[in-house]
Amino acid sequence: MARAPISVVIPTLNSADDLAPCLASLTEGLSAGLIREVIVTDGGSTDGTLALADHAGANVVSGAKSRGGQLRRGCADAKGDWLLILHADTQMGQGWTAAVLDHISGDADRAGYFRLAFRAHGLGARNVAAWANVRSRLFALPYGDQGLLIPTALYHQVGGFPEIALMEDVALVRRLRGRLTRVDATASTSADKYLRQGWIKRGGLNLLMLLRFLAGTDPEKLAREYAADKGA
Repeated sequence: MARAPISVVIPTLNSADDLAPCLASLTEGLSAGLIREVIVTDGGSTDGTLALADHAGANVVSGAKSRGGQLRRGCADAKGDWLLILHADTQMGQGWTAAVLDHISGDADRAGYFRLAFRAHGLGARNVAAWANVRSRLFALPYGDQGLLIPTALYHQVGGFPEIALMEDVALVRRLRGRLTRVDATASTSADKYLRQGWIKRGGLNLLMLLRFLAGTDPEKLAREYAADKGA
């Protein structure tokens, strides 16, 4: 019998509250025989993240805090032919397995990202998600909270995630130009930071961070600013 094709890789840092529903959203992939393993790559959690991952049967990889470094370690440990990269606060929408099967069977040499939605109501949530989906389609720049499905061979061919603390997702997808397409399924992500700071303010800060990164600003500097902004 053929092995399940997908290794799911999830970076965590004190993510216990988010990880349980993220893992629950993967259940249909397990039932469909798509998921070979789940790898939780942790950056030093002090809450119940590791206990939850262990209870769920995930493989745990631990190391220094840095989302790019964590993802690089997790992907290096993966054994599947495909990688599904998910943030801990992202949940796959119902019916995602059919869309992923279509992609794997029809676009075996291309990476895919998912349509973004926020787990929040109102015009702000719809507008910011709509902009993210337009940005992804027109400029081939999806963010990590939309999920990334990529053949393992292609991941290694383009050099994988860089070991940077922020914008590791943008750095990787820029290397995938021409080999990146949208998968017809939804990934919903947390709206907590938008609800704290406001949709316009947080969305504007994110856009400014992207532009500064593309202009060459040190990702470590951006990561420090982002962490400070999130706590505002």
